[in-house]
Amino acid sequence: MDRKIVMSALLDQVQVGLAEDGRLVEYYLEHDAQERLVNNIYRGRVENILPGMGAAFVDIGLGKNAFLYMADLQNEPLERKLHIGDSVVVQVVKEAEGAKGPRVTTDITLPGRFLVLLPFQNSVGVSRQISDEEERARLKALAEEIRPRGIGLIVRTLAQDAGEDELREDLEDLLLEWNRLQKKLRTKGVGPLLYQDHDLVYRILRDLYSPPTRIIVDTETLQRRVISELQELGLESSSVELYQGKLGIFTYLGLDKDLERARNPRVWLDCGGYLVINQTEALLTIDVNTGKYVGTTALKDTILRTNLEAAEEIARQLRLRNIGGIVIIDFIHMPDEGDREQVLARLADSLGADKTRTNLCGFTRLGLVELTRKKARRPLAQILEVDCPHCRGTGRVDSDETTAFRIAASITASAAEDGVEAVLVRCHPAVAAHLIGPGAKNLNLLEKQTGKAVFIRGDEGLPKREFELTCGDAAVLQEKALPVAVGDRITVEIVEPHAKNRGSGLARVAGYVIECLDCWSRVGQKVDVEVVEVYRTSALARLLENQN
Repeated sequence: MDRKIVMSALLDQVQVGLAEDGRLVEYYLEHDAQERLVNNIYRGRVENILPGMGAAFVDIGLGKNAFLYMADLQNEPLERKLHIGDSVVVQVVKEAEGAKGPRVTTDITLPGRFLVLLPFQNSVGVSRQISDEEERARLKALAEEIRPRGIGLIVRTLAQDAGEDELREDLEDLLLEWNRLQKKLRTKGVGPLLYQDHDLVYRILRDLYSPPTRIIVDTETLQRRVISELQELGLESSSVELYQGKLGIFTYLGLDKDLERARNPRVWLDCGGYLVINQTEALLTIDVNTGKYVGTTALKDTILRTNLEAAEEIARQLRLRNIGGIVIIDFIHMPDEGDREQVLARLADSLGADKTRTNLCGFTRLGLVELTRKKARRPLAQILEVDCPHCRGTGRVDSDETTAFRIAASITASAAEDGVEAVLVRCHPAVAAHLIGPGAKNLNLLEKQTGKAVFIRGDEGLPKREFELTCGDAAVLQEKALPVAVGDRITVEIVEPHAKNRGSGLARVAGYVIECLDCWSRVGQKVDVEVVEVYRTSALARLLENQN
């Protein structure tokens, strides 16, 4: 199997794709500034207990209390009933979502490359993806031999064919981490956060990389980082390739097409059939159709081929979309029992490549296939999209961040053309705000990465998903980018006080910030001002006299 890990750094985020035989099968996106909670360990305080729900709410120092199922307390080392005010060590297993806080458990785990440490258990398990019985028995015996008394271990998939020395070294690192965590727990004055999981780049290399997998990155900075992390993990680092083409790396490798397919309810199969994938509140439904495929022999063969190809694509879509929960599949009806078993076997085999636990229940009495998949990460739709504000939640559109990222990729490609001195982008002000970033952080990063001047102009007249891009002379484009000039007298509405400069109020013109002197107390009012200084992303204006 040709296996590639593709990493791209743009603006303040890193996106990672895992491709197998040229098809995208897993996708990850993480913002540098965004705090990831899953796997973090906290010292919390029980704020409330709801016996009727079998749950407790725990304050872990965030804006929302965490949700703890009382059933998880079977792994709590202190065998006692929780009371309000009690201190408890918990680990986040699910991110906060909407009005809900993160979900936590007292079943603490610390992942390494080959092993997972279970401090409060006393058993050994082996990854179900290691199917060879002799290898499973060997690894289990090794783990039993090296594990400390009173500590549990899980042998991970990457440990297949690993030796005792590799497992011992991984265990030593995990025990050191556990000792550091316990020391923090005993130290007074330490905040609630006891352990923070590594960032996306490290986790991908730790959890997914194994030779001969290729790693392809699109910046020298990212290449140096990946090489350094691989060396720290004791892995071969010569496989890290630097892509320097004009197209975005996902576009160049054709992975953006797979990503787009995974965002559509209808997915076409190579044979001409198609899937219709619909997410409901309780479960995911998948309908299989022959579509354009009419076959060449008998109807039975046409249906079987469509269903077999659908089984492979369904497994890929579940993995790429990161669907969790109950899944119901309506394959095209097959009267023959042998055909049904063949399709079910193909589906089971295709699901075998998925490291997230799945349970294939088989055909129901109604002829539907039922399976469950563990909810491990946020679904792809939640990562890239938001509810559409125009259809009352019945559809979805790109988030402002996703649109900004798409524009940034276009800027990078255009800036790579010969003779381009600068790039001007006109887009919706909400999208422009993400492109510019706090304190122009993203804009500065974009200019550093492209080596060209980049100008952003907000335009309320443009829909959020649309933008216009112009390349040319820097001085000319800068003049076009600025909505105001020194000496302009304009009427603006003060929308908020300046956070740092007391006495000033802030207004916006096409997404461009105007700092208005002596307007601190005029929030919500329209005032006449004169522009006195102009900068790339903001301007300074004075209040004109004779205003009440």
